[in-house]
Amino acid sequence: MKRGCAALLLILCSANVFAKTGQAKADKVPTEFEQTLMTAEKGFIDAAKKGDASFFKRTLTDDFSFVSYDGQLYNRQEMIDQYGQAGTDILPYEMKVVSAGEGVAIVTYNVVLRVPASEDQGPPPRYQHFTTVWVKQGDVWKMKFQQMTAAHWGDW
Repeated sequence: MKRGCAALLLILCSANVFAKTGQAKADKVPTEFEQTLMTAEKGFIDAAKKGDASFFKRTLTDDFSFVSYDGQLYNRQEMIDQYGQAGTDILPYEMKVVSAGEGVAIVTYNVVLRVPASEDQGPPPRYQHFTTVWVKQGDVWKMKFQQMTAAHWGDW
């Protein structure tokens, strides 16, 4: 009986420690570096919603490229054409920033993507994962590469 009580007490204490560890991780405040890159990425999301082509012309590097959810590689002008028109509704969540060296960062996050269906095509996958490579040119962060990956096929 004493062993059973001791085991139960040990399990409860362990569960409490694990719960607090998970909570501390969720409450982590972003560093200034992380916040700068998250703000830059949110600028992309806002520009895509509004169809702000000037944002893309000013923010994409000259050699920018992206892989769309269909697996195809596209260039800078194709990004401007795609997101230069209002109507894309990107709802980001679980955004993370990783330093990839001096002046290079990766922003990765999940999205719920709501876009009107194109002519002769259905809408793209609703749940996707976006990864963006940002490079610092002078004092300005610019988008160099982005990849969109369907997270759940069939959730259209």
